[in-house]
Amino acid sequence: MTPTQPSFSAAETTRYSRHLLLPEIGLAGQQKLKVARVLVVGCGGLGCPVLQYLAAAGVGTLGLLDFDTVDDSNLQRQVLYATADVGRPKAVAAAEKLHAQNPLIELRTHQVLLSAANALGLFADYELVVDCSDNFATRYLVNDACVVLGKPLVFGAIFKFEGQVAVFNYQGGPTYRCLYPEPPAPGAAPNCAEIGVLGVLPGLVGTLQATEALKIILELGEVLSGRLLLVDALAMRFQTIRFRAVPANQRLTALAPDYAAFCGEASLEAAPGRAAEISADELKVWQQSGRPLQLLDVREPHEHARRSIGGRLIPLAQLPEQLGSLRPAVPVVVHCASGVRSQKAALLLRAHGFAEVYSLRNGLADY
Repeated sequence: MTPTQPSFSAAETTRYSRHLLLPEIGLAGQQKLKVARVLVVGCGGLGCPVLQYLAAAGVGTLGLLDFDTVDDSNLQRQVLYATADVGRPKAVAAAEKLHAQNPLIELRTHQVLLSAANALGLFADYELVVDCSDNFATRYLVNDACVVLGKPLVFGAIFKFEGQVAVFNYQGGPTYRCLYPEPPAPGAAPNCAEIGVLGVLPGLVGTLQATEALKIILELGEVLSGRLLLVDALAMRFQTIRFRAVPANQRLTALAPDYAAFCGEASLEAAPGRAAEISADELKVWQQSGRPLQLLDVREPHEHARRSIGGRLIPLAQLPEQLGSLRPAVPVVVHCASGVRSQKAALLLRAHGFAEVYSLRNGLADY
């Protein structure tokens, strides 16, 4: 990354003075940070610390890609958000906090569902991508888009008390597919919404991701390319595993058509478009009318225990196994906390022959 020579204001010189004091960074390094353009995929547990530290460091342009909204259950670990942010788009809420933290950088929000149709266009204007997603379909998609476009990728993942960090596609190095040629079987690696996660773990792993991103921009140190860093928070043990590049994985020229199908996951792309939505007011009228209705709650048990509107509880991850317990001929209204999981569930039901399926718009936030 060869920057132009941007000028620095007195405010910038003061703000970044501790960087400027380091001979390894200095003014030249801070200039590299100022002109850098980094896209962060996912503004959740990992994305929050990544964004905070890259913004504080003076990365000139940060892209925030996330189509989800803030939920009460996020607040235990997604430290950019407060109770007042519940129900708001994560990308928007995060950008506001980051702007308050550092008004001298540019923040771009991308409130879209990442897909094979838009990934290359979204990634094109950034030099570096940091993957803070939480599902395998997105990880493979992000990797492949970076390979096609020739962009380095900083990867992070968390599981209960453990984490992983690596850098892919860096200066001819291995890709995500070189480390993980095939996704795990569906359900073999549940996400934190299904099994939980120690609240500080994404902060630890995300900070390591931010460190690798800064090293790449600054061209400093030994980047985690060809090495997977394993973090065990309970034992406070770090282990590094080396892996090699597979040339075929480095020569991708196009994206796969359906990453959810490749990973065996239900997806918003499983059927054309989005599932039909129903408002909270429309649902209440329907419930009062006595018209047949299956109300399905796809949240987790702890969310259902905190608040329920009478729907049958089947967590999203368990839905594929319990489709047979629902009646395809009776209309279904699916709800979650914000309308994201219910969209996935509604499309899954529609793809399996359910004739009339609706997702509750904005979930319980509007009910």
